[in-house]
Amino acid sequence: MKLLKLSLRTRIFISMTALVLLASVLIAVVSVYQYKEEAEEYHQDRLERKEQQIAVSIDNVLKSTTYPVTEENIAKIFRYKGRIYQISEEHSLPINIYDLSGKLMLKSETTFVKDTVRLSAVIIDSLSNQYDKRYLVESQRGDTKVISSYTYITDKTSKPLAILNLPYFEDNDLITRELLEFLQRVGQVYLIMLVIAIFLAYFLSKYITRSLKTISDTLDQTRLDKRNKRIEIGDASDEIHSLVSAYNSMIDELEQSAAMLAKSEREAAWREMAKQVAHEIKNPLTPMRLTVQSFQRKFDPQDPGIEQKIKEYSDTLIQQIDTMSSIASAFSNFAQMPAQKSETLDVIKIVGLALDIFNEDYIIFPSEKEEIIAKFDRTQLIRVVTNLVKNAIQAIPEDRTPKIIVDVFSENGEVVITVADNGVGITEENKKKIFEPKFTTKSSGMGLGLGMVKNIVETYNGSITFTSQQDKGTVFKVKFPREQ
Repeated sequence: MKLLKLSLRTRIFISMTALVLLASVLIAVVSVYQYKEEAEEYHQDRLERKEQQIAVSIDNVLKSTTYPVTEENIAKIFRYKGRIYQISEEHSLPINIYDLSGKLMLKSETTFVKDTVRLSAVIIDSLSNQYDKRYLVESQRGDTKVISSYTYITDKTSKPLAILNLPYFEDNDLITRELLEFLQRVGQVYLIMLVIAIFLAYFLSKYITRSLKTISDTLDQTRLDKRNKRIEIGDASDEIHSLVSAYNSMIDELEQSAAMLAKSEREAAWREMAKQVAHEIKNPLTPMRLTVQSFQRKFDPQDPGIEQKIKEYSDTLIQQIDTMSSIASAFSNFAQMPAQKSETLDVIKIVGLALDIFNEDYIIFPSEKEEIIAKFDRTQLIRVVTNLVKNAIQAIPEDRTPKIIVDVFSENGEVVITVADNGVGITEENKKKIFEPKFTTKSSGMGLGLGMVKNIVETYNGSITFTSQQDKGTVFKVKFPREQ
């Protein structure tokens, strides 16, 4: 499972390297097995050749002897003039001759072990029952394997005269040296192949996964709210091309869907806004209608208080007209996106000018601070400050001594403007809606102020946040970079 968590490039690299190592191990195992098989065949063939050659030498001795060729004279025949030693030396192989009962009669080496002076009944019985009259016994003496061959020495009529034993010691030193030399050469070749395979695996895995890395990086950057780039890949496999084509098709469909979604959201927002505007306009129209109708019914030019009544009717109409005018202005201000005017200005000075329109003495602003120079639009900055201060004033209940603190300072290369009040605060339920365009907690107005402030600040790559404690107050914090 851990291997599956590795990247495709790493898995390709490890697989190719492991494949070369596995191939080298298999070659070594097969080579050792092959050499062992060849060694077995070599020793078997060599023993058979020795047996045939010694059989010919024995026949020559039996043909040239002056002794009668009988079972009793076998020891004399081969002892005469040391013929057994001559045959053993000529063929470089020890020779032992037993009588038919299994007793040792002659041996070419004096170091022959004592436990072989008499053959076991198993060997004698097996030899007599063998079709080719040949019996082999394998044994181990230390690290050396010994194959003992037993055959009959016969006369011209194929009558058995004695038992011939040829102990064959398998000498694998030469074969072992050849095997080690072969494995050494193969190891050197595979070491070079391993180095080549590592480099090849690295570059090949990099080439194979290059297109996938491009696709992966592009997928990570894919966003619904921005224009996404199509993937352009030159040389790549059919599978990669299919994947890229599928992604590009998805991007085209995503752009169409995003455009339709944006259009739908805009239409829904404006429909909702139109409903809100219509509702807000209807509110002052009703008292205006009632006022006019009442004036029509009760108008009497002879009434001594007619001038006072006309003044009251006029004041009511003017008040409602002002309400409608403020609604239209708020809607117009929100709909108008602020232009990106990067004016170099002193933020403290502009904030002070924005606060000059307020006559309330409880608005505290430490204007004696040093200059904070930044790039922003003068008009839009004034709109931000005045809207925040208006909201702060309206958030303070009448039964509380009002206090509003406006501060400007620089922090981490950004300009920070804070507006703190001791008003009623914002409830947890309303915190999520505070910047929505049509949201308001006031009995009049459209609630477009904070939405417009957020719109202006974000246009200048800034942010607006707030902290609030219910019934204790709220602090709004505006941040924007000093350099645009």
